[in-house]
Amino acid sequence: MPDLLMLRAQKICAQKKLRFTPNRQYVFQLMAKQKGAISAYDLLEKLKLHDTKAQPPTIYRALDFLLENHFIHRVESINAYLMCDHFGCEHPMQLLICDQCKNVIALSDPVIDDAFLAQAKQSGFKIANKVLEAHGICYNCLTH
Repeated sequence: MPDLLMLRAQKICAQKKLRFTPNRQYVFQLMAKQKGAISAYDLLEKLKLHDTKAQPPTIYRALDFLLENHFIHRVESINAYLMCDHFGCEHPMQLLICDQCKNVIALSDPVIDDAFLAQAKQSGFKIANKVLEAHGICYNCLTH
């Protein structure tokens, strides 16, 4: 599956004339293999297995590129990153974050997004970042 995701990402970058450097591709692959959210420093440790000279700016530059081009999402409240299931385009985003196991469930419900945008507009508020995050306990943690 990560190989198919990489081909799709390469195609999107070629179409948009984006520089998908080897480092950005490697970080993309790390994200594609990752189950759930991961911190930049945990990603950096994985990157160092491939490039021993990698430093924090290396990982942050790659993550910024992936964020900017909608390949990944930033989970602000836990300071982590999550692979986007429908990467390459901007879309509504809602995240359910388990406070116990730290699992993150990504939703993309346009009805929730539309209602939220309508409420913001009614309040005279212009939204710059539309990721909604909700914390709680996931089903697995509740039942175990």
